[in-house]
Amino acid sequence: MPVHSLTIEQTLILLTEAPPRIAALTAGLTRDRLRADPNNGGWSANDVLAHLRSCADVWGGWITALLAQDHPTLRAVNPRTWIEKTDYLDQDFQPSLQAFAAQRAELLAVLEPLPPESWACSATVTGAGKALERTVHFYAGWLAAHERAHIKQIQTIANAMRMR
Repeated sequence: MPVHSLTIEQTLILLTEAPPRIAALTAGLTRDRLRADPNNGGWSANDVLAHLRSCADVWGGWITALLAQDHPTLRAVNPRTWIEKTDYLDQDFQPSLQAFAAQRAELLAVLEPLPPESWACSATVTGAGKALERTVHFYAGWLAAHERAHIKQIQTIANAMRMR
């Protein structure tokens, strides 16, 4: 589903469901299996979760900035670059998932009470080619859609780990 087709309600549902869905998909997997790469060269469930946390840091931070400032100019940050400044890849899965869930609760506490017009708060984003105009709705929808794809990836990884 393209980002622009997600309604505010759909976005909030996907963002709310992500942490418990990841928990359900990975329930019962050992630390070693959560860190194992079933494709020899791909990502483990732990790697995917670390990536999701990095994306939530960057895009969730931009949402907060959009709401705190009047049309700010933001410099683009790639979550794959941001992750290098964290220890997310080194953390065990369960504590990392708990941190992700807590971070998500904080983001939802900001998003859920927003009136519809606040979802249109915008910023100019520079540093990744042409300057772009982005809104709270764009970043929240982008985060939700991006996570949905990676949750499917976690499901595939978890299923492969259960077959071993």
